[in-house]
Order: sequence, then structure tokens, then C-alpha cells
Amino acid sequence: MSLASNTELLQTSRDAAKNTSAYKRISLLFDEGTFNEIDAFAKSGDKAAEAIVGFGTVEGCPAYVFAQNSDVDGGAMSKAQASKIKKIYDLAVKTGAPVIGIYDSIGGRLNEGGDMVAAYGEILLHSNNLSGVVPQIALVLGPCIGTSAMIAAGSDVVVMSKKAELAIEAGSENSSAEEAAKIGVCQIVSETEEEAIAKVRTLVTSLPSNNLSGAPIVDALGMNSAAPLTAAASTRDVITAISDDETFIEFGKQFGTSVITGIAQVTGTTTGFVAYENEICADACAKAARFVRFCDAFAIPVVSIVNAKGFHSLREASKLSNAYSEATTAKVTVITGEAYGPVYIAVAGRGAGADVTMAWASASVSPISPATGAMFLWNDRLAGSSNPVEDRKKLIKEYKEKETCPLKAAAEGYIEDVILPEETRAKVVANLEMLSGKRVSRLPKKHANIQM
Repeated sequence: MSLASNTELLQTSRDAAKNTSAYKRISLLFDEGTFNEIDAFAKSGDKAAEAIVGFGTVEGCPAYVFAQNSDVDGGAMSKAQASKIKKIYDLAVKTGAPVIGIYDSIGGRLNEGGDMVAAYGEILLHSNNLSGVVPQIALVLGPCIGTSAMIAAGSDVVVMSKKAELAIEAGSENSSAEEAAKIGVCQIVSETEEEAIAKVRTLVTSLPSNNLSGAPIVDALGMNSAAPLTAAASTRDVITAISDDETFIEFGKQFGTSVITGIAQVTGTTTGFVAYENEICADACAKAARFVRFCDAFAIPVVSIVNAKGFHSLREASKLSNAYSEATTAKVTVITGEAYGPVYIAVAGRGAGADVTMAWASASVSPISPATGAMFLWNDRLAGSSNPVEDRKKLIKEYKEKETCPLKAAAEGYIEDVILPEETRAKVVANLEMLSGKRVSRLPKKHANIQM
């Protein structure tokens, strides 16, 4: 074949690829002109492999991508597609750059039989081994069923457009993006493909490139124009008051709603937020535990905001406690309301391995709940009461006022500082700056054996 013919075939192949939905999505994801395709001429049978893979930059940040190409046999998984995706994983290990997977596939290429099954297994293995080394972001823009759904769900962050599907079984009635968000598999749901891609671009620039690079620092003024906090502020208000303007990205808004998790910039530095309010349900524990482990994997500091009375689930509370205890990233806690007993111990104080624990002057802090403390320590005062029910309530109220005062907790060493609500951002910023060089060595072990 002549040089002219080769040149013509090359151009025809490139033009055909650029007209596919996968290539158009990649073009929206990466900075203009930076995408470089890898294995562009790989074949699956007599057609192009069903995914486009390569690398580029997002606001100057390097990243790898694989995009299942639904315009080629529905994006069906094949041996050829798996080979291309594995190369991306291998390069990510070598270079320490995040991996973005764009999922849109009708399933596996059934006529490949065992090769197709092996292909799925190898990708799942590579993805799991890469977890905690570089950030993995799943961008689900079409069907993502079966083993593909398992691979996507194992990513650090799952972003879906509303039309996308994510389920372990084909034909499932619970495969919608809304359902995936409700059960905690999907962290972010966007109205359109374009919005979902834009959200991924923001995530790439906000997250560390790998587990050794540390939290990124964004060139920004780090402005915060929120109104000064008061003692009546909600935990969401506190996040807004601490983080830089318009930078908070919430994870899992529809799942475990008694806790808020997400990342934001704090004076330009990416920071994780975990905010507890009211009773902490089982789903909230699982959501918070995974988020803390995610932040710890990439040395993103964690700010915990606590106003909660107790846990609903022992099993899940144990999981959350372990996540905090194992995390060696910088951990700053602000108690804005109530923090008693197991909640204080597991997520706020020494048991959580917090580097600094602060409490508002209006907060209530105690290693035991007021009800428990009053009944065990002051129960003799109810002897001979003519109205024990009402007197018990008064006794608990008195105990709370006298014994759970944050100044008393600070005097006894349970917390490091008592602050005013309006001082919260300044105090958090000062402590995060002080902890930016934190280094901790742990006992040699493979991993903890936690409740799952």
C-alpha cells in the first residue's frame, strides 16, 4: 500500500473517531487540543475496539480516560476493549495521574464467551488494585450494567447524568441515577451530560493527582463572604462559613442524610468536610466512613462538624470509628452543638485521633450523655420525689448545664479550645495550616479488620 493510501486511511480513521459520541465527550472533558489517543487502531474483530482511551489535561492537570463508545456495537465489552483500558491503568500507576472512566455500554460481547468474562475480571482487578493510589472517577452517561457497574461503583467518585443507568442486573427497575444516589452508589447526579462532564472537570482540578502528591492548592483569593455564624447555625451553614465561596462539592446528598460530606477549598487548599447533625443513622455512618477513608488515602485534611446525640447502628458506628482511628491525615473537629458519649468518642475526641478539637461556647460536650450522667451520678437526689418523671427531666437539664459545659471539658482535657461561632473559619484555617506538615507512622500491617 502506498504512502498516499496510508495517509488517506489514517485521516479517514481519525475523522470517523472524532464523529463518535465517545470522542465528543472526551473533547468536552479535556482542555482543547490536549487529548492524545492511545491504541487508536486496535481492532475488535473487523471493527474498531469499542472504547477510546488516552490522556490529556484538565485545566492543566494531567489525566487518563477511557470512554466506552456506544456508536461501535453499543460499546460492548470485549477482549480488545479490556486490553486498551488495562493499558490506561498501567500508565496511571507509572505516572501517578487520575483515571476517568466514561461508561456507556450495552454489556459484554457474548460471542467472545470466556474471553469476555476474563476481560471483565482483569479490569476489575486492575481497578481495585489502583484504588487509593490515584483518584478514579466514574462518569456514567448511558447504560452501565453487570460487572461494568461493579467497576464503576468501586471508583472514588461516581458522577451520573439523569438519563444514565447503573445496576448489577440488566432490566432492573432500580437502575436510575436517582436510585443509585439514594443507595449511596452514586455521589453526584447532574441534569445533563454537559453538566456531569463539567463536574468531573472540577473534581480533577480539586483532587490530588495521586496518594503521594498531597492536597492541591488552587491559585485563588480564598475569599469567604458568608454572614458571621451564630449559635443557631446549622452544620451546612458552618461548612459555608469555613469554605471559600462557591467551592463546596457535596458527595452523596440523597444518601445518609444525617451527615453531610464533600470537598471544598479552604484558603485555596482542598479540604474534606464531614458534618453530623441529630441522630446518626446507619447509612450516614457508612457514608462518612467511606468519605474519611477516601480523604485519608489522598492526604486530604478532614474537618468534622459535630452536633449529634447518638448512633442508630452499633455495626455502622464501629465502622465509622475505625475509619477515623486509622486515618492519619490532618483532622480538625468543631463541636457546634451536642457531642456526647459514643459520638464524642468516635468522631470528635481522642478516640477519633483528632489533632485538634474545638467547641463553641454554646456547645455541650461530655464523654457520657446527660441522661446517663444524671442517673448514675445524681440518682440519689430523686429519692423520695413526689413526681419522679418531671424531677428526672429537671435533673438531666441541670446536669447538662453544669457538667457538659465546654469550658469544663477543656479544663479536663477533652477538647483543646473553646471558641465563638464567628471565630470558626479563622480558627480552622490556623489549625489546618499548622497541621499541613503532619506525618504519622503506623504499626506494620496489611490493613485493619473492620465491620463492613
